[in-house]
Amino acid sequence: MVIHNAVGGAFGNFLDIEPEVLQQNFQINVMALLHLARWVAPRMEAAGGGALLVTGNTAAYRGKAAFAGFAPSKAAQRVLTESIAREMGPRGVHVSFMMIDAVIDVPWTRARFADKPDDFFIQPSDIAEEVWHVTHQPRSAWSFLTELRPFRESW
Repeated sequence: MVIHNAVGGAFGNFLDIEPEVLQQNFQINVMALLHLARWVAPRMEAAGGGALLVTGNTAAYRGKAAFAGFAPSKAAQRVLTESIAREMGPRGVHVSFMMIDAVIDVPWTRARFADKPDDFFIQPSDIAEEVWHVTHQPRSAWSFLTELRPFRESW
């Protein structure tokens, strides 16, 4: 099992962000996935199977006004993941995209959102449990897209 959790992000509208920022985020979010998949997928196939899970968020599905430096690269990442899944699934490699639509409970997010209640955050251990579930699904019931969010998340 391999998890691609690299994230390059920058917030701002299309007039404010520098093109180089979007290019850098594309390198992190898309090209790093391409290089990783090209390395790991053939090895998983040769070993008789495996799982490649890619993490993302709702920016992969919508281009909000202040997300011009981020959303295009996350959308491209999701589409690349789907392309890899369609190629490698029949070869025994489970490829999936996990959309985490939440603020993860880590020290820096707790500091940034100090006024939020505990149930505002998603717990890393709960994410890990779902990752385990998805990457160990039987071949007859593989998921491509999994969405995780706290019950209070407004989506």
